[in-house]
Amino acid sequence: MTTKEFLNQAYRIDQRINSKLEQIISLHTLATKATSALSDMPINKSESQSKMADIIAKIVDLETEINKDIDKLVDTKKQIMSVIRKVKNPEYQTLLELRYLCFNTWEKIAVDMHYGIDNIFKLHQKALRSINIFYVVQ
Repeated sequence: MTTKEFLNQAYRIDQRINSKLEQIISLHTLATKATSALSDMPINKSESQSKMADIIAKIVDLETEINKDIDKLVDTKKQIMSVIRKVKNPEYQTLLELRYLCFNTWEKIAVDMHYGIDNIFKLHQKALRSINIFYVVQ
């Protein structure tokens, strides 16, 4: 695993959490969708209740997965933070935190740190090199 891969782990977990949250919203919408059938055929209520139970079960399963992912995200962020804290240069630390813990875009980081985008990229490369000292690639 490279230094950048190590630092990007939290972002990837966060993306998976957001994806699962979107799936839950979709399932909630599906569960609450009211459809009326314009037919003189009798409605099978047990079938619709079974579908509702299946959807609720899926929602509960996804919520359980999300909670596990959140725990993993918190642990991963702690690991990343411990590596970033070992960097001596406070500017490097700030840049790394803004990028890999706050998930800010390069443009936002440049504005927040009062640098041009090119300078942020150069600073980032230097910051990554300073981490290589502390983080042994596995």
